[in-house]
This record gives sequence, C-alpha cells and structure tokens, in this order.
Amino acid sequence: MTIRLLIVDDQELIRTGLRLFLQTQDAFTVVGEAADGAEAVALARELRPDVVLMDIRMPHVDGIEATRRLHAAGITPPPRVLVLTTFDLDEYVFGALRAGAAGFLLKDASRAHLVEAVHVVHDGEALLSPSITRRLVENFAARAEPRPAPSPLAAELTPREHETLLLVARGLSNTEIAARLVVTEATVKSHVGSMFAKLALRDRAQAVVFAYEHGLIVAGEAG
Repeated sequence: MTIRLLIVDDQELIRTGLRLFLQTQDAFTVVGEAADGAEAVALARELRPDVVLMDIRMPHVDGIEATRRLHAAGITPPPRVLVLTTFDLDEYVFGALRAGAAGFLLKDASRAHLVEAVHVVHDGEALLSPSITRRLVENFAARAEPRPAPSPLAAELTPREHETLLLVARGLSNTEIAARLVVTEATVKSHVGSMFAKLALRDRAQAVVFAYEHGLIVAGEAG
C-alpha cells in the first residue's frame, strides 16, 4: 500500500520539485496539486489523500484555514496535514497545529527528512523535529497572554499520564519519554493513548496546543 499525497503550495516551482522527488519513492503516490487552500479542500474531498503537504502563507485561503476546513469536511478517513514552512519560528505554525495539523517541516529540510516526515505524520506516531517544535511553541507562547488557570480536564489524568503529557508537549518522542521515565515504549504508548482519550485529543499536535493553552507549561521553563 502506498501513501497518497496532495501537495499544496502557491509556488508552482515548489510543487513541481516536491512532486518530481516524491514520485521517485515507491512508498508514495502524488494524487494531486493545489495552489491555495480552497483548491486543496476541494481536491481532498475528491482524491482522498492520506497526507496533505500544506504551505502556510498562500493567497485567498491560507494553510491554517485550509487545515481547519479539512478537519471539518467530514472526509473519511481524515487526511493528515504536514505543514511546510520557511521559518523555524513561524508563529503561523502554532495556528496550524491548533487547526489540526499533525506536524510540520521546514522547507529547507533534506529529502531524507521529508520522506521520514511523511511516514511519521501518516503513522501518527510523533511530532516532527522536537527541538524545533519546542522553540517554535515557546517562542509563540512567550508573546501570548498571561498563563491561564489549569484545565479541570487535566485533573482526570493519573500522575504518570500528566507527566507524559508535559513531556509530549515539550516535543519528546516515545523513545525519549521512555528513557526519561525509565519505562518501556509500550508503557509510554499506553499512557499516551489513555491521555488522548481522557482529554479528547486526536494526536500529539493537539496535546502540545492543549498543554500551552491550558496553563500546564510555561514558555521557557525547564523540561
């Protein structure tokens, strides 16, 4: 089974470059291209891609709004959105994560990282580039309003699930969390799954947003 991809970018040269490379990979099939967010949503309804490579800054309908529309479109199964951004501290990415994006990748990433990123997002295993994710979210959160009161939903978590949520929000992978907590990766996956269910979260991207928006992490505090 190959991963079906939809490429969304307002620059034709970038779309062409991505398509030419991705088509060389046996695991991928590029099913379509879109020049803005509105076209992306229409094509996603028609073509049912597994992963959408989504630019952020586009005319008419940008990547954030397009991501929001994709998740409200009722497409089954819903496509996973991988945001492509030029800047590693682009606060638009935080908006994209809030809108439902599964992860993000810098446009200057290597081809190997692009291939890995598509697989990771498709599998729903982890956010991409943990160190960049931490810098991105903390940079944005540092400019936001004062820390809100903790969410009452967090009280439903066990102490270990709460600890797992904080580590996920700081961008750690399951392997890194297992090492930090001195448990197996299977145990971490169990904690993550239970935490997602209790907080009604879809994936790790939503966990990052939840932790910052509900006052569980202060920007810049030690991990």
